[in-house]
Amino acid sequence: MKHIYMDYAATTPMLPEVAEAMQPYFSRRFGNPSSIHSMGQEAGDAVDQARTKVAALIACRPEEVVFTGGGTEADNHAIKGVCLANREKGNHIITTAIEHHAVLNTCIYMKNLGFDVTVVPVDKQGMVDPDHIKKSITAKTLLVSVMHANNEVGVIQPIEEIARITRQAGVYFHVDAVQTTGHLPIDVDRLGIDLLSASAHKLYGPKGVGMLYVREGTSIAPLLHGGEQENERRAGTENVPGIAGFGKAAEIALADMGEEAGRLTKYSDRLIDSVMGKVADVYLNGHRTSRLPNNANFSFDFIEGESILMYLDAEGICASTGSACSSSNSEPSHVLTALGIPVERARGSVRFSLGKWTSAEDIDKVVEALPRIIEKLRAMSPLVKEKCGWINYL
Repeated sequence: MKHIYMDYAATTPMLPEVAEAMQPYFSRRFGNPSSIHSMGQEAGDAVDQARTKVAALIACRPEEVVFTGGGTEADNHAIKGVCLANREKGNHIITTAIEHHAVLNTCIYMKNLGFDVTVVPVDKQGMVDPDHIKKSITAKTLLVSVMHANNEVGVIQPIEEIARITRQAGVYFHVDAVQTTGHLPIDVDRLGIDLLSASAHKLYGPKGVGMLYVREGTSIAPLLHGGEQENERRAGTENVPGIAGFGKAAEIALADMGEEAGRLTKYSDRLIDSVMGKVADVYLNGHRTSRLPNNANFSFDFIEGESILMYLDAEGICASTGSACSSSNSEPSHVLTALGIPVERARGSVRFSLGKWTSAEDIDKVVEALPRIIEKLRAMSPLVKEKCGWINYL
């Protein structure tokens, strides 16, 4: 059975060109980039070249890129690093209710260290009101952390407007751009971002490598202590194969971004319109237009999202109920509940996220299978029978 993969927001398959770029640094060019001999210099050159390519993807200077072990580490470093380095200036962090747990749980940790945390709400479409950020800033605020686009519902936030507010207040602004780097144009100067997190495996690169952009002049403490790697900001021998792969993935993403975004927007619009037209009691979660080109998140009344996924998987269709990092948690998505979606409806959510290998035929297959699966599950659902008095709802 051919599998139709529609979970690109969770992870992406590595491009063959990326694997090829990584291969020499596993064996033949295995030197430590901190070594001064020729093999070390060869590895160091690979890291430098990758740094330049990754920097070009977000329009920053190479020396402002700190390679990390992934997006979660980058989020942790941004929040902990800025707050600990600037503790004498304040103790207040502002974030939003729909952030990834890498941000939310880090903020909870900082709260345990004595920092105050303000979590601003979003509206029913998942949008942050910049005015809520502005009203939450105090003389003690050190950092505002707002994701560029949400990993579950794909809503793109008004980053540039929020940045104008943080700049005026003299507050650092961190953006979790794990879902957007390599998929949407990013210019950190134009957007006014001070710190930005990204992950290679979300843009067809390897797992286990990410980056944190740190604007020049930003006061930030290292997350890991030890050697002087990454300009003394991230101790430990660099993951040279992973970094080389990240660089190649960034280079390809920059070249393909415009065309790919247009193609995926057409497919996701077609998927959304078809599902909304063919299925009763279905809701599109998140803003209809200010969303990632590849995202379609639905809630279906009267059934569980996990059941939908099982039936989809039986037909070779891979999707998700939300964030892959919390897929084992039976609690409803914190993102959907933050949008004001009732718990019962939130439990019936499914996220389809498209990517490079998504075809028109894949969309047709999902559009054909999904209504049939929903009908079958609702025929078995006690929630439907309760609502309709044991009369077949469909």
